[in-house]
Amino acid sequence: MLRSTRNRIKSLLYPFYEWRIVKDLDFSQTPEHVGVILDGNRRWAKENPHPNDPKGHQRGADKIKEFLGWCDEAEVKVVTLWLLSTENFKRTPEELDGLLKIIGETVDALCATGKWNIKAVGALDLLPEWLRVKLANLPQVTDGGVEVNVAIGYGGRREIVDAVKSYMTAEFEAGHSMQEAAKKLTAEEISNFLYTAGQPDPELLIRTSGEQRLSGFLLWQSALSEFYFCEAYWPDFRRVDFLRALRAYSQRHRRLGA
Repeated sequence: MLRSTRNRIKSLLYPFYEWRIVKDLDFSQTPEHVGVILDGNRRWAKENPHPNDPKGHQRGADKIKEFLGWCDEAEVKVVTLWLLSTENFKRTPEELDGLLKIIGETVDALCATGKWNIKAVGALDLLPEWLRVKLANLPQVTDGGVEVNVAIGYGGRREIVDAVKSYMTAEFEAGHSMQEAAKKLTAEEISNFLYTAGQPDPELLIRTSGEQRLSGFLLWQSALSEFYFCEAYWPDFRRVDFLRALRAYSQRHRRLGA
């Protein structure tokens, strides 16, 4: 009874708390690109058991559309969501198939809104054919909101390896020798072959669930990023948590490696 009363009081106070945070936010300091590690689905499921979603992944998937709406409000330009890592392929076939099904349905639901341009990034060759075909034919939205990267089969080391391979292949096809390619190779050249080529590097990376590590997420692009670690599991991530992350980012003095 006491816990229920406390929860009701909190629910009444949150709108006021959100208003206070928004009031103090400097939206001129909003990051252009936000990366998010959607962590804690399985732990959330253990604490909130549901027969139709034993792993919590569906509840986490449902949160994505809501989150992108918050990003639209804050005028974030690019969002990268880590939905499936290369490490996830070590899970049982049954669990992996369930994850891929939810990811496919989530991508369909995001595209159906007509609000956002969805781009799949990752080692897509690892995915089953039905999902590869789906991701290769995502519709483009004219004058859409946030540009959304869905990182599927993604690993930071794999991305860097793929970028170097693509660079070397391009140099070979241009008729350049290995020595010429090596001499020309720079950090900027590698950036041109990353999965996120053409997009700004993320200024802010958010990880939910209380874990304080990147686990290989956007290894190259995050060299100068600010990190925000949130205790809430991803299914419980609220607008107020996002606003706190934006506030923390806006209050930091970014040295950009200096």
